Amino acid sequence: MTDTSISTLVGHIEASARGGIQSTVPVLNPFSGKRIYDLPQLSASQVEAAGQELRAAQVAWAETPAVKRAGILLELFDVLLKNQDKLIDVLQLETGKSRAHAFEEVSGAIQSALYYGKKSPKFLQREKTRAGVPVLTRTWVERIPLGVIGIITPWNYPMALTALDVFPALAAGNAVLQKADNQTALSVLILRQYAIAAGLPSELWTVVTGDGVEVGNAVTDNSDYVAFTGSTATGQKVYQRAAANFIGASLELGGKNPMIVLPGAKPAKAAELAIGGAFGSAGQLCVSIERVYVHDSIYDAFVTELGRRTEELTVGRSGEFDFDLGSLTSASQLARVSGLVDEAVSKGAQVIAGGKPLPAAGPNCYSPTVLTDVPEDARMFRGEVFGPVLAVSSYSEIEDAIAQANDSEYGLNASVVGPQAEAIRVANRLNAGSVNVNEGYRASFASMESPMGGVKLSGLGRRNGAAGLVKYTQTKTIGVANSGLLGAVIHLPNRAREWKTMAPLFRILLKVLRRF
Repeated sequence: MTDTSISTLVGHIEASARGGIQSTVPVLNPFSGKRIYDLPQLSASQVEAAGQELRAAQVAWAETPAVKRAGILLELFDVLLKNQDKLIDVLQLETGKSRAHAFEEVSGAIQSALYYGKKSPKFLQREKTRAGVPVLTRTWVERIPLGVIGIITPWNYPMALTALDVFPALAAGNAVLQKADNQTALSVLILRQYAIAAGLPSELWTVVTGDGVEVGNAVTDNSDYVAFTGSTATGQKVYQRAAANFIGASLELGGKNPMIVLPGAKPAKAAELAIGGAFGSAGQLCVSIERVYVHDSIYDAFVTELGRRTEELTVGRSGEFDFDLGSLTSASQLARVSGLVDEAVSKGAQVIAGGKPLPAAGPNCYSPTVLTDVPEDARMFRGEVFGPVLAVSSYSEIEDAIAQANDSEYGLNASVVGPQAEAIRVANRLNAGSVNVNEGYRASFASMESPMGGVKLSGLGRRNGAAGLVKYTQTKTIGVANSGLLGAVIHLPNRAREWKTMAPLFRILLKVLRRF
């Protein structure tokens, strides 16, 4: 990506900063550790000013027919598909993902434009409801946009999570005030640029960057609803602030996602599924698998297969589909993952594969890692690693495996591998917002029609499907008393003498309604 194209994208943030830019931070390439560019940092007052401008612009957008708004998303789908390789290049530049995992993320973003471009008018159409007094009244429900939607996106999936939240918010008739993570602002800004090229009025989507607390709080304070993706600790603070402002919130937070391998599973196939579920985007994915429970009867064979296959995985940087994994996104991520693994090993965990940084591949690269015998007093036993690390344990009875899988404060995603009928029965007993059978996360996560979100400390609310759009609206009920000739003859009672006449008829009406 050229300095000129970066400058053009970042120019949007500079233009949003009323009063000028007071400070910047360097953004580093994860694979080289070298500076890519300097990113402007905004203040709370600048975010507030941006929010006021969005609020003024949103009025006309809300009055734009839903089918026209959807048409812009369909045009955006065409633009994104045409420029897919450019999007992947930007994503790799900022995140250090492998080409394969960057392709997977960009494909998800593009799919969101297509889905809501096709479906949003249906989700927003007027819904007729049964009248309380048939003949005399009629009622229906309208979906009204909330106004300004605050969206706070993390660094790990900047394009997909932007598309999954911003596109439906815009389709619903809202304006968007989005805080992009400093590390991955270009991935967000290029999506915005393409949306404007597809016909979106530029004043409806403003991207801001800056200190997480100051700018994040300002986004929440200047929105009518906030959608946050990130850590549970930060999500709790966002939720408290939203509640204080009496606005709604949806939160997709952390996970400690389990996989259960049933006794009827084939060890080699199960090991491959575990690799796919655990090491996507170098494990920096909220729904990736971090712990596996394997039945005693196949445990040894599974661990052997998993260790061998994990050691075969390649890690490196390429603009082609050459490597299985890319880099971790930052030095702090490398320190976090290394620290958690080293601590677990020092307390007795066994390294089956990996377990070390790979500086020859890149300054932030870490080997895909398999551990067994992770002790309960190790931080990674219950805490989220968010890296390419998989802990394996055995079980004798399925009840024990289910109990261990559910024994977590998190409940975002889970997986069951084995004969399908039994796997589905186990899946129904796991406490998670999504459960994948004979897959790690993609069977559910790839479905735009299916709501995605967590339970317990993994979050509130859902994205994707109709739920991912209507959360950005409020319902307005319209009730109409019929007029005309019938209304002149009979109408709802207002005075005691009218109630005296109508009460027996209402009793009959209630008995009739009981039958329908």
